[in-house]
Amino acid sequence: MAKSTKQNRGHFVLSCFIFIFFLCVLASINEVRFEGLLKFGRCALSNESLPINSSSSNEEDLRILISVLTLPDQYLRRHFLRLVYGTQTLEGAKVDVKFVFCNLTKEEQKVMVALEIMRFNDIMILNCTENMNKGKTSTFFSSLPQIFNETNGPYPPYHYVMKADDDTYVRLNSLVRSLKPLPREDLYYGFVIPCGSMDPFKHYMSGMGFVVSWDIVEWIHGSDIPKKHVVGPEDKVFGDWMRWARRGKNRYNAKWSMYNYPDPRSVCSHDLWPDTIAVHLLKNQEKWIRTLSYFNHTDSLKPSKLYHIA
Repeated sequence: MAKSTKQNRGHFVLSCFIFIFFLCVLASINEVRFEGLLKFGRCALSNESLPINSSSSNEEDLRILISVLTLPDQYLRRHFLRLVYGTQTLEGAKVDVKFVFCNLTKEEQKVMVALEIMRFNDIMILNCTENMNKGKTSTFFSSLPQIFNETNGPYPPYHYVMKADDDTYVRLNSLVRSLKPLPREDLYYGFVIPCGSMDPFKHYMSGMGFVVSWDIVEWIHGSDIPKKHVVGPEDKVFGDWMRWARRGKNRYNAKWSMYNYPDPRSVCSHDLWPDTIAVHLLKNQEKWIRTLSYFNHTDSLKPSKLYHIA
C-alpha cells in the first residue's frame, strides 16, 4: 500500500513538472510573438519606415547603400523606383535605397517631399544648390560620415556605397553576388569609361552606377582633394580624385554586366542578357517595361482572388 502511494506521488510530481515545463514553453512562444507584434506596431505607428530593401538583421550580412541622385520634382520617378527596388527579394544582404537631391526651392516641393519623408523615410536633402556637375556628388559623399557614423549600429554602417542615376535599373541580388567576394577596403567598382576600355586603372567609372568602399567615403569627407576639384562631369571628377590621391587600389570593372540599354545602339550598349547587374539609360516607360519584362521582375506575384493578370 505504501509502495503504491509513493508511485502515485511520483507520478503526480512528474506530471506537475511536465505541466510547468509546458507552461514555460508556451509563455516563451507567446513572448516572441508579442515582441514581434510590438515591433510591427512600432514600425506602423512611428515616422520611421522600414528600408526599401531589407533582409535578416545578421551583422555579417553585406551592407550596401544605394544613393539615387535625382531632382526634387521627380515625384513619379521616385514612386516608380520604390516599386522596382522594393519588390526585389534580397539574399544575405541589407540594402538601403535613398533618393538624393539638393535644397528645396519651391513651396510645392516642401509639402510634397515632406509627405514622402513621412511615409517612406528614404530621402536625403543635401545642403547645396541643385546641380549636375558643380559639386553635388562631392557634397553627397562628404556628408555621409556625419550622417551615418553617429548612429547606433555596426561599423562601418555600410560596407559599400553606390551612386546611381535615376534611369538605371540595378538588379540587387546580382550586385550583391558580385560584391561579396571583393575587398571591403579601398574599392572602386563600376563600368569603365571610355566604353571601349576594359582597364579600370586607366580612366574612371561611369556615373550610371559606381561603388566605393566606406573607407573611401570617409577619405572624401576629410581630404582637401575633393574640396578643391568639384566642377566638371561628376563621374570623371570622381575618377580624378581617385587617381590624384592614389585611392581605389582595388578596382573592378563590372563590364559587361553593367551596360546601356540597347536602343539606340552604341559602343556602351548590348542586348539585355541574364548576367546583368545594371541597365542604364532607361529614359522612358517603354524601356523600363521591356527591361522589367525581360528579367521576369513580376514573376513572384502571388495568386489571389482579388485580381487576375493574364
